[in-house]
Amino acid sequence: MASLTAPPPKGTLEVLFVGNATLLIRYGDLTLLTDPNFLHRGQHAHLGYGLVSRRLTEPALDPRDLPAHPNAVVLSHLHGDHWDRIARHHLDRGLPILTTPHASRRLQGLHGFHRAVGLRTWQSDVLVRGGSSVRVTALPARHAGNRLLRGLLPPVMGSLLEFGPTGHEPELRMYVSGDTLMFDGIRAIARHEPEFDLAAVHLGGTTLPGGFLASMDAAQGADLVEALHPRRVLPVHYEDYTVMRSPLADFEAEMRRRGLGDRLIRCGRGQRLRLDASGDVEVAPAPPPRRRERPTGWRARRR
Repeated sequence: MASLTAPPPKGTLEVLFVGNATLLIRYGDLTLLTDPNFLHRGQHAHLGYGLVSRRLTEPALDPRDLPAHPNAVVLSHLHGDHWDRIARHHLDRGLPILTTPHASRRLQGLHGFHRAVGLRTWQSDVLVRGGSSVRVTALPARHAGNRLLRGLLPPVMGSLLEFGPTGHEPELRMYVSGDTLMFDGIRAIARHEPEFDLAAVHLGGTTLPGGFLASMDAAQGADLVEALHPRRVLPVHYEDYTVMRSPLADFEAEMRRRGLGDRLIRCGRGQRLRLDASGDVEVAPAPPPRRRERPTGWRARRR
């Protein structure tokens, strides 16, 4: 595959799996970044109320190895393993961030990201860059099943990303689940939206004190795939932090057991996939980034 700065072939979606829920997504002239998490192995993500989780993996990219100007960030929610102190330190304060209303208020008021936009469920925004456009629609998501716990955790959204030439119908439709559990809102997505070309499914079985689940385990992830019927499935958000208790192998086994194994894309951290409208997929390693010293932002004061 070509370098990170060369655009993907026409009509092709390119997704680089950086780690956890961080994806670098490119289509034509557009570059999106999801849930930027650049903490290093051994560092701790702060999840609120004194809860921390240690990172077990290295991100495949340093934020300074990103293309010079990502056009926007799509942020599912404001948690320390999805929006960390390194991202906050290194990303441009003028970068558009499409996220929940809760997160947008905090990003604008506390962190100085004045172009953060809060999308309510089913609300959309359109980004245009040159001859390429993407419509981003906020979709239902639920971070916890327990009503009390939902009140303590930040609101979360899923996302529909519809890519196409500017002024034309979308060529490729990508679903990003966010840290949701399986619930009635997922079935509402199935009724509301046609088939997705690609689904990035947040897994990991994140388990909080008391045994409460805060992201899908293997069974719930397979339930979501059965409900939404995406053509291809990219597992993300697994085995990156100590709170994640459901390994990728369990999800792969569950998908095979249900006859869904042919939908899986095996794209590890640091690899990138290309998908075209015909459904053809290519997976290859990303070019190695330049060697750098560890970013200074990891020592920044938490807010």
